[in-house]
Amino acid sequence: MKQGNHPVFADQTWLARLIWLALMGVAGWALVQWRLELAFVSLATLAVSLLPVVVARWADIHVPPSFIAAVVLFVGGTLFLGEVYDFYERVWWWDMGMHGSSAVAFGLIGFVLVFILFQGDRYAAPHLAMSALGFCFAVTIGTGWEIFEFAMDQLFGFNMQKSGLMDTMGDLIVNLIGAFVGSTVGYAYLRGQARGGVAAIIDEFVRSNPRFFKRIRRK
Repeated sequence: MKQGNHPVFADQTWLARLIWLALMGVAGWALVQWRLELAFVSLATLAVSLLPVVVARWADIHVPPSFIAAVVLFVGGTLFLGEVYDFYERVWWWDMGMHGSSAVAFGLIGFVLVFILFQGDRYAAPHLAMSALGFCFAVTIGTGWEIFEFAMDQLFGFNMQKSGLMDTMGDLIVNLIGAFVGSTVGYAYLRGQARGGVAAIIDEFVRSNPRFFKRIRRK
């Protein structure tokens, strides 16, 4: 059954729903206390984390709930915990973990988008070329995020870039590594060598959206 026939949040995980409710609660409390910066960050985090669900419903695409939950965790960890509770300074690996995990995810998204262009025909182009396009997509998104951090710092006085150039270059390097990991999973999937784990998300997406993969052939 198509996602467009379901309520927006009907098939989402309890974890994603809990985080959304928590963000709404924090935003309401912040407004009552007139802590406008906290309210802004909470509402911005909520809006960004809801965006994939809204876009998926608009495009009538089924996105695995586990992937939506991962997006919500990332956005919450980056914008809310990272900025409001200063996890970037308190937890030494927080910045690296956030950027690395997101790069892997965007590598997978890029691969899936390329796979859709070929309607699921894994033999329509060299496997290396298809995974390389996914890699380029993830690197582009990672670069865009660094521009976003710069804009937030300049426009709203945040400190998302921390140490400036060193932080930005470190994030870009981690993004590069994560994008490589994500696109490598896509490459292994094309060759029929990836089953379970992260590759299971690709399988679920393919099974749930057959209209995008009319030429799919499995080994």
